[in-house]
Amino acid sequence: MEFLKCSPRWTRQPKQVQVGEDKVEIITERGTDLWARTYYGFQNDNAPVFQIETSEPFFSFVVKTAFESSCRFDQCGVVMYLDSDNWFKASIEYEDDKIQRLGSVVTNHGYSDWATTDISSDVKSMWYRFSRRDSDYCIECSEDGTEYRQMRIFHMWEGAGKITYGIYACSPTEGAYKATFSNMEIMECQWRADAEWRD
Repeated sequence: MEFLKCSPRWTRQPKQVQVGEDKVEIITERGTDLWARTYYGFQNDNAPVFQIETSEPFFSFVVKTAFESSCRFDQCGVVMYLDSDNWFKASIEYEDDKIQRLGSVVTNHGYSDWATTDISSDVKSMWYRFSRRDSDYCIECSEDGTEYRQMRIFHMWEGAGKITYGIYACSPTEGAYKATFSNMEIMECQWRADAEWRD
């Protein structure tokens, strides 16, 4: 099922955006971000988020991101934004002309973490696969949309029942750049149950 046919809605719609039949293009705005308290007390909750709502307990969502980021912390990727204190995001955050940080943030009850690995700044696109099993979640990434590798498994304390998830893009420092989202598909859960792993 195509994500864009599920009538996604904006939380903080960006000023410059194009939503087509098969892709979304966002021009980010400076000073936009998602982060909550941890480490230095800073909190920012103003990044644009484009999401759908579901109560389906088992599914996977795939999206391809392409980006022209050039300022520190520029980022775009997949998101599950429940409210300002409970959300998840996965993306590549630009650092400098040598490295970027491929990673994810889980925010439970108002406090964020940040798990990353350094990759080359030559990388300008990435696929993500976001999977749900009740209130547990898995995020994976892929450079070709075929072979995925696990980034993390996590629990959302407020992530049972009805949730909202989709895409986001932001520029915490200077901005702005173009982020393109395509190949957005919802499918049967690709994250195998524990019993399947043991077989």
